[in-house]
Amino acid sequence: MNGGRTVYRGRVFSVEVDNFLLPNGRKAQVTVVRHPPSVVIIPVEDDGRIVLIRQYRHALKREIWEVPAGNLEPGESPEEAAKRECEEEIGLVPDSIERLGAFYPVPGYCDEEMIFYRVSGLKPPAPGSTHKPDDDEDIRSRAMPTTEAKAMVTRGEIIDLKTAYALTLI
Repeated sequence: MNGGRTVYRGRVFSVEVDNFLLPNGRKAQVTVVRHPPSVVIIPVEDDGRIVLIRQYRHALKREIWEVPAGNLEPGESPEEAAKRECEEEIGLVPDSIERLGAFYPVPGYCDEEMIFYRVSGLKPPAPGSTHKPDDDEDIRSRAMPTTEAKAMVTRGEIIDLKTAYALTLI
């Protein structure tokens, strides 16, 4: 059958209508969000506290608590993206990076792969670093014990699924 037909192309993702054959031979049509891979970072300070960020999410019209995350840029490795996003979003550079796994948050309609990393050995960036939050981001960071962050999930204060899941990995 024919491939996807792009019906929308934006700055971050595109939307395609795909016609395909199911394993049982039936024809099907689905709408698929094509999204570049992203990284999810769990920053761990030397004392064991993790760093969360609080930022405004326009789709929700509110600020929420999250772990740092972001899309890979063209030609960038996931590890490079994790280090860059860490510096952009919490202002620190990791000395150590550990891949925890890769997951698909909504495989029913989106091909985005989220690659999770634990980063540690956090240090200030080198003088002259140009990494800063994106123009559409207003971010504050806060270090806290993992137990506190997990309790925030239970109390409904952390509503971001990637963050709730990241907390199960540490």
